[in-house]
Amino acid sequence: MLSPNIFQACLRARPQARTPVSLSWFSARRHAATAAAVKPTETSQDAVKEYPVFELTDEDKRRLRFQRNIGVSAHIDSGKTTLTERILYYTGRIREIHEVRGRDNVGAKMDSMELEREKGITIQSAATFCDWVATMPATGDKEKYAINIIDTPGHVDFTIEVERALRVLDGAILVLCAVAGVQSQTTTVDRQMRRYNVPRISFINKMDRPGANPWRVINQIRQKLKISAAAVQVPIGVEDGLRGVVDLVRWKAIYNEGEKGNKVVESDEIPAEVLELAKEKRRELVEQLAEVDDEMGELLIMDEEPNTQQLAEAIRRATISLRFSPVFLGSAIKNTAVQPMLDGVCAYLPTPSETKVVAHDTSLPASAPPVELQPASAAPLVALAFKLEEGRFGQLTYMRVYQGTLRKGQFIYHARTGKKVKVPRLVRMHSNEMEDIQEIGPGEICAIFGIDCASGDTFTDGSTNFSMTSMYVPEPVISLALKPVGAETPNFSRALNRFQKEDPTFRVHIDKESKETIISGMGELHLEIYVERMKREYNVECTTGKPRVAFRETITQRADFFYTHKKQTGGAGQYARVIGFVEPMEMNEETGKDIEFVNQVMGGNIPSNYIPACEKGFYEALEKGSLSGNPVCGCRLVLNDGLAHSVDSSELAFRLATIGAFREIYNAAKPIILEPIMTVEVVAPAEFQSAVIGGINQRRGTIVDSEVREDEFTCIAEVALNDMFGYSSHLRGVTQGKGEFSMEYKTHQPVLPQIQAELESAYKKSIGQVKK
Repeated sequence: MLSPNIFQACLRARPQARTPVSLSWFSARRHAATAAAVKPTETSQDAVKEYPVFELTDEDKRRLRFQRNIGVSAHIDSGKTTLTERILYYTGRIREIHEVRGRDNVGAKMDSMELEREKGITIQSAATFCDWVATMPATGDKEKYAINIIDTPGHVDFTIEVERALRVLDGAILVLCAVAGVQSQTTTVDRQMRRYNVPRISFINKMDRPGANPWRVINQIRQKLKISAAAVQVPIGVEDGLRGVVDLVRWKAIYNEGEKGNKVVESDEIPAEVLELAKEKRRELVEQLAEVDDEMGELLIMDEEPNTQQLAEAIRRATISLRFSPVFLGSAIKNTAVQPMLDGVCAYLPTPSETKVVAHDTSLPASAPPVELQPASAAPLVALAFKLEEGRFGQLTYMRVYQGTLRKGQFIYHARTGKKVKVPRLVRMHSNEMEDIQEIGPGEICAIFGIDCASGDTFTDGSTNFSMTSMYVPEPVISLALKPVGAETPNFSRALNRFQKEDPTFRVHIDKESKETIISGMGELHLEIYVERMKREYNVECTTGKPRVAFRETITQRADFFYTHKKQTGGAGQYARVIGFVEPMEMNEETGKDIEFVNQVMGGNIPSNYIPACEKGFYEALEKGSLSGNPVCGCRLVLNDGLAHSVDSSELAFRLATIGAFREIYNAAKPIILEPIMTVEVVAPAEFQSAVIGGINQRRGTIVDSEVREDEFTCIAEVALNDMFGYSSHLRGVTQGKGEFSMEYKTHQPVLPQIQAELESAYKKSIGQVKK
């Protein structure tokens, strides 16, 4: 039986349906989808291909053991960037702490974009690296670790930034607010972590706030996120009186002292006021672990008390196998208990060699088994480009090296195109600052300049045909018409091309009918940020509007025509007569067309060489109906007879005659306007069912089907596209941000009479034909 969260994740990932992974499965798998073609092979091999095995050297093992790649993810305003700022300060990467909305107007290090600092939100994920001397809970030894960190946005509009960060990371910190607990975006981030099988530790932040209740939040993690979790710390003091934490694994009291909490003081003496609570929570920790770890289960059955080493090893095993999440407590803004959480990152999250990573050999069929990659520096290079950014020196490509070594000046092959490119410059990123390096090994994250590629492309050294998976890209949910103020400059298209390349969820197309530039994205904030960036970075001010809906026109009854086109000028004139009728037509299932020209002229009254001109005139007349200026569909024209003149008839005359005949009898055929109807699927928690159905009824929607499953429901309805604008904001409002919807085109149906009258009136005004 699938848990509701995993089922929900599968339901929402319909464009690229994936098989949900059992959480009890130890090894983390990542599968492949980037279409690729490096150097075609000479011989096709039907047998299972053997690959050389590259053993990890002692140097590789030592380096990987002390390497961690982590992301910081959470709901909006849970304190991700503030926590990352403290991590950078305590690890010595920055000298001063600056707040997200600080009075000094400097802003947090990881929010490098001007817009981010103004709005106080993270828009783009930012990468950095640091070193941390961690205290190991099992032994108490101090060991130095290298940590790559990616700080991600919390808004659902920028979900692709979280998606691509989690695609290349080995572990994550899920930050939760001690007051709000599990919120809508927390659930989305949890789904993404499960999609890429990323183990996580949880950090309950804002423990200093009034109303902070970590035990309620831990219960929410168990119930809403469906993962076993238990606190590995107990707070000393509550709300304003928060002084430190008790480490339940090592059984020590930990306090932060000194300027900005940079001095960690440990004590074997547990304060009396929390001693009983600490004992109770340690028992709870052991019981939770016993449910997911066999060794701890045996100790519990034998009624034995686990020692520190057994407890620490069990937490690590259960966390890496995606069955458990250790919960740390603290307050980033008050500089409390951030260092113990960093120790937990080093102790409980996996090394790059503990994550099973697979690639597909593109020289074999798609059904061939995936190839497991080894993070050995001597192995052939396999690296994944997961994020693009336009920097001061050209395109900056963020890379995760999975196998082999990447060196400056080396030639690498683009797996999709087979193109050979040179690595001109290799850097490690620290937010918007760079540090040049000569080479980088497997398991590391770096950035390179001067390579033209797309997000999700694989690079190799040319000796293999491996291709990694791309990340899952959700479909855009909202569109806007975009128009530059004043004359269009080259910067307008330059900006749109750059943003499309950087962000796979940002789409641009030209509407064929309205000729407007339509931008599509994940939400109104998403598009608003891009419009603002065009103004700031490219000096292109734009106005946005609701995109024009693709209305159509059609006829409802047969009408006969007898039309003569005569025009006399100096010399040869124009003469053509066409006789026939137009009638409504159903969609032809075989051809998929609902417009047709039928020639039934007998006896050569219209010479055969003029018939194509009549057909061309009919299709030209269909391009613009006279009701609203929209294309005409569902119409058949039958040409029965006509008349030609030996001198004055021509192709132009017959084309104009057919256009004139169609327009003359168009009103007699009782035309109507059609609007696009969308099939809308809404998924939301069951408690909001009445609000969601009420919202669809307000938009003249027809409920087709609804299904309630445990704590969520799915509603399928048919709604006119013209009534769907602003629905994403409405849905988030009535479901507290927990509802999601998708829509696809179904058919065109007649509009209501009052809407048809409005459209006709608007069209007449636009062409200057309104009667005085």
